Amino acid sequence: MLWIALHLPLLSLESFTATLAPEQGDQPVALMDAQRVLHANAAALTLGVKPHLKRATALALAPQLTLGQADEARDAQALTSAAHAALAFTPSVVCGGGGDAHTVLLEVQASLRYFDGFERLLQHLQAALLPLGHTVQIASAPTAQGAALVSRTAVSKAIHCADLATLTRRLDAAPVWLLGPGREHWEALQSMGLRTLGDLRRLPRAGLARRFGEGLLDELDRALGQRPDPRVWLTLPEVFSSNLELFARADTTEQVLHGASMLLARLVAWAAARQVQVRRFTLRMLHEPRHRSRVETPSVSELEIALGEPSRDAAHLLVLLRERLANVQLAAPTLDLQLHCFDVAHRAAPNAELFPTAGSEQEGITRLIERLQARLGAQHIQRLVAVQDHRPERGGVMQAAGWSARGASFSRAVGTPANSTANPNPNPNPNTQRPVWLLPTPQALAERQARPLLDGRPLQLLCGPERIEAGWWDAALAERDYFIAQTNDGALVWVYRARLPLSVAADAQGWFLQGRFA
Repeated sequence: MLWIALHLPLLSLESFTATLAPEQGDQPVALMDAQRVLHANAAALTLGVKPHLKRATALALAPQLTLGQADEARDAQALTSAAHAALAFTPSVVCGGGGDAHTVLLEVQASLRYFDGFERLLQHLQAALLPLGHTVQIASAPTAQGAALVSRTAVSKAIHCADLATLTRRLDAAPVWLLGPGREHWEALQSMGLRTLGDLRRLPRAGLARRFGEGLLDELDRALGQRPDPRVWLTLPEVFSSNLELFARADTTEQVLHGASMLLARLVAWAAARQVQVRRFTLRMLHEPRHRSRVETPSVSELEIALGEPSRDAAHLLVLLRERLANVQLAAPTLDLQLHCFDVAHRAAPNAELFPTAGSEQEGITRLIERLQARLGAQHIQRLVAVQDHRPERGGVMQAAGWSARGASFSRAVGTPANSTANPNPNPNPNTQRPVWLLPTPQALAERQARPLLDGRPLQLLCGPERIEAGWWDAALAERDYFIAQTNDGALVWVYRARLPLSVAADAQGWFLQGRFA
């Protein structure tokens, strides 16, 4: 077996800084627990703020210090997202292993061949964890407990222990306080000169067990593979739900977007673990209570994002959310963000392409439509849909290029005719040519000696006639002969006249301009 341990030493601090406004990211920040500093960022450490300092002392050193309170629930959500990212590489994941609540364990022996070896798997794993914004210490070992202990010493780079002998040498040099009981009895162990795990292993086991309990030796034996170490695998929820409590109220949509970007990173990690793509998600913004006294102020605002093509591209999802938020006026300041996703699509991951294909080009068009819908509203983005009708003015209808709740593609329902300058319907007669652009209303043309005139100049008929006789069923009979004509400047136009001089059709007599060729 081969285990990889992901230790997140600054999880509490980083999960808190994710709730801050963007402009506060580089300011001194410290996390408090029981009126003492638990963690401090680099800016605070530079000013002398260190762990275990009292609150008053920390503020005296750095008056501009931003203080936050440790929150186990917030940390648990952040750690769960890291575990979801790990589940994309193996189903055998343990959340909070090794006696440390901020460690994720992966058993990856069966995944090595799929990812082309340990190094490539490690590269993919680090790339998947990067969007979550956590500092990660990585170690690998033949045992779960051993990997967890070594990961807490892997400060600068990942440590790989290929076999038990290498793991034993690494653990012998590790400090005693890595073990849970070792932290509890640290002062007694230090007074006895026992500072490393190697010092412990050289002492008689019976005496150690009698003085410090069986737990100390039990944890060490599991790390060295001398005792069974069963684990409970993490299971994925069927529906994604995550929330982020903001440190300060968000008065602008840009502040909301900063917090929502972290929730989207968690959503993508969950979707990758489930091997699905996001089809629709909802962002809920909980407003400040004191602004709810007015009747018109809601307690919650919801923003639903529906994709024309399912995706789990975090950058694309963020762009769509930014476009929607740009058109939103917050009803009241926001204190809490919640992201929910219950509509996903099960499909294979896209293959890498050396050259663009029809599929990739279609994806680009779909994403453009999604961005326009997010910016302007789904009802304002329309497209032309073909109708089986030989009359050119009735051959296409305008249809909202919106999301269809019945499937993952854009809806294709046929609506009512609308004035349009384009003719999308396929040519009923493939042996004839039709112009792409049609006039909304046919333009009457003057004629001289039975020849049509355009701008006072005669047209030269090049091709035709193409006869159309349709519409007898809806009282809009069209009996026409269509011709392709050329103007004096060489442009091609599409004209028609009534099929018979005394036609009973609704069309007026004479020549008409119907469209122009590009």
